[in-house]
Amino acid sequence: MLLSRKHLRYIRFVLLALFISSISFSQSEKIKIDGVSAVVGDYVILESDIDKTLVEMKSQGIPTKGVTRCQLLGKLMEDKLYAHHAVQDSLEISIEEIYSTVDQIVENFTQQLGSIEKVLEFYNKDDESSFRQEIFDINKIQKLSILMQQKIVQDIEVTPEEVRIFFESIPKGELPIFGTELEISQIVIEPQVSDKERDRIINQLKTFREDILERGSSFASKAILYSQDPGSRSSGGKYTLHRKRPRMVKEFRDEAFSLEEGEISEPFKTDFGWHILKVDKIRGQEVDIRHILLTPKIEPNQLKDAKKKLDSIRKRIIDDEINFKKAALVFSDEKETKFNGGILINPQTGDNRFELTNLDPILYSQIRNLDDGEVSQPIIEEERSGLKKYKILKVSNRYDEHVANYSLDYSKIKSLALKEKQLNLIQKWMNEKIESTYVNVNKESRLCNFINNWVKK
Repeated sequence: MLLSRKHLRYIRFVLLALFISSISFSQSEKIKIDGVSAVVGDYVILESDIDKTLVEMKSQGIPTKGVTRCQLLGKLMEDKLYAHHAVQDSLEISIEEIYSTVDQIVENFTQQLGSIEKVLEFYNKDDESSFRQEIFDINKIQKLSILMQQKIVQDIEVTPEEVRIFFESIPKGELPIFGTELEISQIVIEPQVSDKERDRIINQLKTFREDILERGSSFASKAILYSQDPGSRSSGGKYTLHRKRPRMVKEFRDEAFSLEEGEISEPFKTDFGWHILKVDKIRGQEVDIRHILLTPKIEPNQLKDAKKKLDSIRKRIIDDEINFKKAALVFSDEKETKFNGGILINPQTGDNRFELTNLDPILYSQIRNLDDGEVSQPIIEEERSGLKKYKILKVSNRYDEHVANYSLDYSKIKSLALKEKQLNLIQKWMNEKIESTYVNVNKESRLCNFINNWVKK
């Protein structure tokens, strides 16, 4: 799993602040320490943590006018409360996954600055080991906090009636304004893989499987050496899947959740290529897996044939022999979109609209010169795994900037209603946990006007 830019910014933010300290004590060892601003559960927040966070906000160009030490302390205490109760509730995190994240972060920083020595110098660290440990601690707290928040809201849903009540409760003058949005459709043609190439890949995966099962080879080592999935190769093919939060294509999830611990699948195909998959551990709704992905080699003439086929489909659409929706159903090789007329699903929102200002830069460059209803020329696209395919695109609908409309924007209004319900539940949970959790705020900080009742007045 490649790190998102948002996650890297978060890590860089904390590292440049010389890291927010997370010091654990048992409940029987709560003691007053100079410089301690607050204690939440098993975690201590130092006065210096607030200073470092404020300094780093300024160094990153984040406006700090009006941001008080009390507000920063309140946010740090919230993070520690989530993490403390994640541990109390025995929420499991993958230590290997965190170590893999640490490896990726260090690799990213090293690439940016040129060498690990320069990274250590930049962050004022004496050695790589302690540097990695601090990154590990940051990620562990963040992961625990996220898991706890996810657990709190995981079963929350909103009914159509709740959505209607939520919308009608918004004063007309305060209704949100939604920016220009596009509905984008595509038809994808993948080059045909020869039987010889398919058999070569399947046989190679079968050999890997035999080496692991019969000769004791390491699945992780095989993945590092041979897998063509750049998102998991460095971690030995490792992913953690959750039954209620799909993140992989259906064929991959079905295979992962059908196996027992320690079992290795036979080779199977997805849109990305052929895989073998091993289940490392099953933890309730979560499963830790490893996989090896091999993608077929495509010959130039096969790629040329795919483009020729797509050119023919495009001409038939332009000549009104067939409409785009029907052509997608009949010809497209992309299972996720062909059955709904080729319409793309926005992975951020789950609906079929893309806000123009938030559009993926690559996708934006491909559709920016298209008029509404115009069909693009065939575009070659290469997956991160190296698999190539051709596609044509069309802006199916355009929704200009407008004030929220219940019928037109139902899915967005539903998301807002759900978010409000989740926030209310999280706030209720926080109020209850503050009351039942050991919290100690130092004398000076007790004067803060916290949003939450940290001083338990």
